[in-house]
Parts: sequence; structure tokens; C-alpha cells
Amino acid sequence: MKPIFPFILAGLLAAGPAFAQTAPTTTLDGIAAVVDEDVILRSELDRAVANITAQYASQPGQLPPRDILEKQVLERLILMHLQIGRAADSGIQISDAELQQAVAAVAGQNKMTVDQLRQRLAAENLNFDEFRNNLRDEVTVQRLRQRYIQSKVTISEAEIDQLLATQKIGGEELRLANIQIALPDGATPDQIAVASKKVLEIKGMVERGELDFHSAAIRFSQGQNALDGGELGWRTYDAIPPLFASVLRGMKPGQITDPVRGPNGFQIVQLEESRQPQPQKITQFKALDILVRTSELVNAEAARQKIQALRDRIAGGEDFAKVAKEASEDTLTRNNGGDMGWFVADQWGTSVSEQIKRLADGELSPIFQSDIGFHLIKRVGSREQDVTDENRRNQAREIIGNRKGDEEYERFLRQIRSEAYVETRLGS
Repeated sequence: MKPIFPFILAGLLAAGPAFAQTAPTTTLDGIAAVVDEDVILRSELDRAVANITAQYASQPGQLPPRDILEKQVLERLILMHLQIGRAADSGIQISDAELQQAVAAVAGQNKMTVDQLRQRLAAENLNFDEFRNNLRDEVTVQRLRQRYIQSKVTISEAEIDQLLATQKIGGEELRLANIQIALPDGATPDQIAVASKKVLEIKGMVERGELDFHSAAIRFSQGQNALDGGELGWRTYDAIPPLFASVLRGMKPGQITDPVRGPNGFQIVQLEESRQPQPQKITQFKALDILVRTSELVNAEAARQKIQALRDRIAGGEDFAKVAKEASEDTLTRNNGGDMGWFVADQWGTSVSEQIKRLADGELSPIFQSDIGFHLIKRVGSREQDVTDENRRNQAREIIGNRKGDEEYERFLRQIRSEAYVETRLGS
């Protein structure tokens, strides 16, 4: 059975319960690592390793030997723990409501209900409460990463203009995987030579067919995505570092680049497949609206009766825009006769989105309620809008942000790892 979702797999490895305060009942033999004042228990490491081996049960040859796999998983657990600690120190907390939304999102991305997700986890002998705890940790780390990058990375409009002027944004997309052999800051010539030799040996093993690229990544890569087979996902050429982009342009699916030394060490990249982009169009709607707000002075029933009277006037032949100017409490649209302009379906919230999609052009909606009051809308029209130029600018902003953010956060992870007290006890 395939993994439910890579996000879940990462969460299971990042087990929140894997970290426990040192307790009198904890024995030395039960400790896999000491991380600052906390510990990672041997039993938690075993469970995390078991999760990985279960995912590759049908392809066990892709995994490295048990001792190497344990070291990889333990290092991921250590980094996760350190990030969770930093998030707590920064006051980052994930509410139960946010966690429930994350669970629903995972279920939705796998085309399941939450109940079906629970059943699927049970079928794979995975505890739902543990899954929720792990997912909370994943969301916490995502929030930490976002906050850190936002504090460190700035993107100017001039940078966006320059990128758009010098590169063709968009175009062909490539699915890539990489293998990284890390180098410490200030690496010595000997360390550089050893890493260079190792990455060449790995490339040779793949090219000779001794291992496929994903298996080699799992066994040897020191990147954060190693246990995902080195997967980097789909990227356009402009989102790929220039050193690799120039080489990849002349490659065919399945081929591998020569090693390139970057800020974090040596990398080789495999081109897995390519595809042409789809047209960038969205559906927009134009509508008029009337809002009657609820408040401490106007209860729900009074607001509903008021807007019903307004709807009856419009249904009797009065002009919607005239009634909106007179009685709507939507300060954004009232002066324009309720004109909401052109918008995508969810731009005005879920309640409006559900209604606008059901209506035909020229049709008046039933009265419906949101968290601010009661609404009435009239759909005026719809259109397919080409948003290529707008998307190109957004893509340029994202490309710049990703490049800067990846480097900054990788540097941050190296920093917190080097500053932490970590004692591994796998050999004991």
C-alpha cells in the first residue's frame, strides 16, 4: 500500500511524542540521543525507522543498511526537535482548530474524509492521536520556517523587474531529484576532496545501474529530502539555480548532471521528466450584493426579516443597485450600488463562493448567512480571464523568495544544530 501522503510520512518521522523529558523510569539503554535537556528514546527511534521500512516494504533494497538508516532518521528527529524548541521559544502555537484544518487538508488531498483517513491509518497500524501530534509538529515547523524567512528575506519590486527582464518566467517544467553531500562551513581541502570523491562514486554507481537514483539518495544523500528519494518536485527553469539550469537544458529524462559545488556542499541532480505548462486562466464572476449586519442591537431574526423585505422589493421589479445604495450595510460596495467588481469565487469568502457558483448570469440568490450577517447577491456575469502576466510576476516573487529562503533556512538549521548539545548513543 502506498504512503498516504508525503506530508504524513514526514510527520510520522518527526514524532512529537518521540521527545520526552528525562524521567526517573528512563534507562540509559532506552536513550538514542540527548538533545539539550531532553532525550530521544530508543523506542521512538525504532518506531520512526519502522515507519520508513514499512513505506518501502515492497522495495527493501532501496533502503541503506539498518545502522545508516538509523543515523539518518535520528538526525531528522534531532533537527525536528530543535526546530520545535525554537518555535516554542518564539511563542508559536498551533491551535486545535488549526490542527483540525490541517488534518482535513491531508484527508482532502488524498480524496478522503477525515473518518476515512482515520480508518486508513488504523489499517496501517498507525495511531490517529500520534498522527495528529506529528502533524501538529509539522505545521509548527512550517510556521517557524515562514516566520524566520519573512524576518530575513526581503524582495523588492526592482528585483522582480530585473528577473522578468533577464529570464523567461514560466515555460517548460522539470521534475527533479538530487543527492547532496554536505560540507561544513569553512571546510578544509581534505574535507572537500573526500566529499568530491564520494559524490563521483555515487554518480558512477547510478550510471552503472548498481542503484537507481532514488535508492542512492536514500542511502547516501545528506539533504533534508534524502528519505524521500531526493525528490525536489516540479520546477520551471527560472526556479533552478543557474549552474544546474544551463546543464539541464540539454538533458533527457533519466540523465544526471555532473557534481556541482554549492553553498551547502556537492550536489548531483537527475532530470526525471518534463512537461509543458498549461494555459494560466481563471474563472471570474461579476455580481452585486446587499448586506444586513447582525450585532448586539440587531439580532439574526431582525436582520433576516430586513433583508427579506429588500429582496421582495427587488423581486417586485425595483432596481438592485438603487436598493443597495439605500439599504446595504456593505461599506465596500454600497456607494457603487452593490457592485463587487470582477472576482474569483472564493475572494469574498466561502458563503459567497458557494452561492455565486450556483447562480446563472442575471439570477438573484436566496438569502444566506455568514459570520457577519445576511447577504443577497445578484450574479451579473462570468468570464475566463488570462492571468499569465499577473502570475509571471507572482512566480518571479516566489522564485526569488525560495532561493533566498532556502539558503537562509539551511544556514539557520546548521546554526541551531551546531549550537545544541547533542549526544547520540546508537552504539551503546
